[in-house]
Amino acid sequence: MGHVLGLKCVLCDAEYDVDEVLYVCPKHGNEGILDVVYDYDLIGRRLTKDHLTRDQQTRSIWRYANLLPVADPSLAPPLQVGWTPLYRAKRLEKQLGLRRLWIKDDGREPTASFKDRASAVGVVKALELGRNIITCASTGNAASSLAGLATSVELTTYIFVPRTAPQAKVAQLLIFGANVIMVEGTYDQAFDLCLEASREYGWYSRNTAYNPYLSEGKKTAALEICEQLGWEAPDRIFVSVGDGCIIGGLWKGLKDLIALGFIDKMPKLMGVQAEGAAPLVRAWREGTEKIEPVVLDTLADSIAVGVPRDRIKALRAVRETGGEFVAVGDEEILDAMRVLARGAAVFAEPAGATGFAGLAKLVQEGRIDPEERIVVLVTGNGLKDVASAIQAAGQPHLIEPTMEDLKRLMERIRGYRD
Repeated sequence: MGHVLGLKCVLCDAEYDVDEVLYVCPKHGNEGILDVVYDYDLIGRRLTKDHLTRDQQTRSIWRYANLLPVADPSLAPPLQVGWTPLYRAKRLEKQLGLRRLWIKDDGREPTASFKDRASAVGVVKALELGRNIITCASTGNAASSLAGLATSVELTTYIFVPRTAPQAKVAQLLIFGANVIMVEGTYDQAFDLCLEASREYGWYSRNTAYNPYLSEGKKTAALEICEQLGWEAPDRIFVSVGDGCIIGGLWKGLKDLIALGFIDKMPKLMGVQAEGAAPLVRAWREGTEKIEPVVLDTLADSIAVGVPRDRIKALRAVRETGGEFVAVGDEEILDAMRVLARGAAVFAEPAGATGFAGLAKLVQEGRIDPEERIVVLVTGNGLKDVASAIQAAGQPHLIEPTMEDLKRLMERIRGYRD
């Protein structure tokens, strides 16, 4: 990995060789999150816009292998991770009074969530290190993502989830053959137990905000967005936030592109949390990097995090790009699910639609310039949480199997009369 110079602690700026530490800065325990440092001069000689234009075959995160911390991309799982569609949302533009709006649909990943980007890199790192067991803690999506990608390369997985994880996500874990350990407690408790287990048994940890390489997989969404927009960076990117790993990853990808001269401005990163799980919103408003744990109360399980593990990078991503943290209620999230589905045919789970809910809220408050170029990142498919989808959309019509009953129904719906 000659293009990787080393690892740098986000808390104290201590620097390490990649072979010196495995996960976090030893000066801060589990809190010392490390960032990957690259040799941009070397990467710039290997990776150019022309190179990417000519590469019409690698439609995945591995088209950016020169910007990823892996030595052997040939170890990548045999699934297409990344290069998800970026839709121009013209009907939503009209509804919101905006001129240029795009939806990036990461519900189209192999296991139907954004987390496949991180898991793909984590799996390759495990293989490079000769590990045959990999573990993580998750509210659902990171877990199902790891289970799917790991089984594609015959890695064994031990997955820790809180009992509140949605059944659809647990079903994914089980069908992929993961060893599922359901914890009678919160996600934060499952996370801590997973770290203890990885140390005790020597399993490779995929946990973001602990394993420094996972954020590098997440940054690929920012690389794709800018390439798909012809290297003209958007003005704002809206994304839901739980642990803070995704928004921190997007920031890293954008910084990579600026360092390489691929884009000439930094988009404002807009982090959106559920009101019932919004510790980062509070910290951002108070101008601090300290987090006060919150009591969780939201249907958006994928972002129901009381103590965000990647809070430092998440807060800096928003502050240093001139962005904002926004809190939205569960009803606003449900409404966003309906609007996205009916206005852009994108089926999002609650957390996946939360970014759009934040945009809709700021538009309603008159705080978005209609001329801005805006991207909303949808992080997970609605089939991950069918109960919430039905709650958002309502129940089907139920009738007797007769034409008379159908006519009565049609009269109520459309005013049809004989």
